[in-house]
Amino acid sequence: MSNNQLTVKDFFNKDGVKKKFEEMLGKRSTGFITSVMQVVSGNNYLSTATPESVYGAAAMAAALDLPINNSLGFAWIVPYNTSVQEDGQWVKKVIAQFQIGWKGFVQLAQRTGQYKRINVVEVYENQFISYNKLTENLNADFTIDGSGKVVGYVAYFQLINGFEKLNFWSTSEVTAHGKRFSKTFDKKDSVWQSDFDGMAKKTVLKNTISKWGILSIEMQQAILSDQSVIENPDSEEVDYVDCPANDGSSDPKLLEKLPITQELLNEAIKAIAFEGVDPENIKKEYDCTDEQIKQLDSVVPQ
Repeated sequence: MSNNQLTVKDFFNKDGVKKKFEEMLGKRSTGFITSVMQVVSGNNYLSTATPESVYGAAAMAAALDLPINNSLGFAWIVPYNTSVQEDGQWVKKVIAQFQIGWKGFVQLAQRTGQYKRINVVEVYENQFISYNKLTENLNADFTIDGSGKVVGYVAYFQLINGFEKLNFWSTSEVTAHGKRFSKTFDKKDSVWQSDFDGMAKKTVLKNTISKWGILSIEMQQAILSDQSVIENPDSEEVDYVDCPANDGSSDPKLLEKLPITQELLNEAIKAIAFEGVDPENIKKEYDCTDEQIKQLDSVVPQ
């Protein structure tokens, strides 16, 4: 047991910290703190993290009422190595990052009482036939067991008012997203390497809910805090230490635009010409080159 782990334990034994968790969880606070301590003691790397960052992650999980238990897959406290400036010098530190699993997002969605169905699954090569990204028409056979490689991931929900949404990402799109928004993507101890399917399903489901789902206060808090270091749980001040694209203006994970392929560009041109689709919607959804923008703008509706 490391000295820093004892510091984390002592930090959580403070009266103020215990009171904070009691306010959020009531009688369940003792069991919750115990589970956090078990997670910390079971991870040598996490046990060296700053106590404040572990507390921030745990407090956010408690606020969202998501258990910190690696085997359940609702939420995790993940150690992350970074450098901070202290007294004019750069010092390496391990800080704790809060991460929500796809099961956690499903749980938060269900609590709204507005979802009739919600799911996210892998799509295997023997199931996949085709996908039209513009019309969101996925042609796949889910009546058969998946075999072969996973070619993509699809999230789907239906609200009780009848509104439904399907969102499919190819495996290459998920990989591109991970590499763009996680500096640790290629590291062997990265969660992207240890559980790619879980991270892929979380990424697609989170993207789907954040754009088209019911954004309850809890869900907004979850989207904001996911994959961040919680610097202040009360003010919801967070830092996206693993996201190089963050400029502090908003959650960068919600701003990603994927490049538009030639095939999709052709479909978009047809949709603008014959279906009345606004070209501005295409440009907002996809990363287009100057030449592609010119092509979209030059289309005359029929």
